[in-house]
Amino acid sequence: MNQAFTRAEVRRALAISERQLRAWERNKLIPASNSFAFSDLIALRTLHLLCKNRVPTARIRRAMDAIREKLRGVSNPLSEVKVFAHGKRIGVQVEGRKMEAITGQLLLDFDNAQTRLVAFPKTAAKAQSQPEHARKAEAERWFQRGIDLEQTGAPIEEIVEAYRQAVDSDPKSAGALVNLGTLHFNMRAWKQAEMYYRKALEVDNTYPLAHFNLGNLYDERGDRKRALAHYLAAIKHNPRYADAHYNIALLYQLTGQTLKAVHHWRLYLKLDPSSSWAAIARQELEKLRKATVVNGSRRPPTDPASGG
Repeated sequence: MNQAFTRAEVRRALAISERQLRAWERNKLIPASNSFAFSDLIALRTLHLLCKNRVPTARIRRAMDAIREKLRGVSNPLSEVKVFAHGKRIGVQVEGRKMEAITGQLLLDFDNAQTRLVAFPKTAAKAQSQPEHARKAEAERWFQRGIDLEQTGAPIEEIVEAYRQAVDSDPKSAGALVNLGTLHFNMRAWKQAEMYYRKALEVDNTYPLAHFNLGNLYDERGDRKRALAHYLAAIKHNPRYADAHYNIALLYQLTGQTLKAVHHWRLYLKLDPSSSWAAIARQELEKLRKATVVNGSRRPPTDPASGG
């Protein structure tokens, strides 16, 4: 599901009026729509911040055109690169450098002096020209930056940008791809989340977390068959993945596969015997025991937590 937010939800999230939203649509800063994807929300938040800084609409439009012209492959600058207000001008951050969007002048953080750029840097070309070890180091730096931003509660677009930079530096950065998927999953942007999880598995098909998260996505969407397949893949590559055993047990229990459910509840309790989730697992195991006692069709399963 690509589009997840209604106009009312967007207005509440950004504290903007319907009049403002329509004005942006009339000025072709955003496409007219009744619902918005996660990437649209990032673009709208950026646009809102520019307008709060009283940047004129015409200047925003010129800046967006200039960025598209100078940065090949960028079609929606408001969501694809970091755009910000610099006084009444518009800045864009590329490869860690801040520059004025229309002129290409560098914006120095601690000096009023400016240096003219001949052209915007070509991100992809530069990444390809770097040695592999340098690209991986750069990717790791951005990956850790993304984690730090998440832990400090930074704005979502800054976190997304950090992980995107990691992937730009090293397309095989499976951890960054999974985290991008999870950010979109949490926003209920299923299509984008699935895309990132699958890209992570293209990089490393043995990555348990990618399988587990993709299983969660399918489970959330009611596709139990595919959810179970990915949970099973997760424990294939990491047999001690407690959370995957928990979810597998639930799915087997929901589909009436009692013996398989018992098996995975027991494995889960061996791996995680003391958490609050363990208490729930024991309750579910007890339900299955009582059910087998009532129908008398087979010997009740033994609760491993009791030492039986």
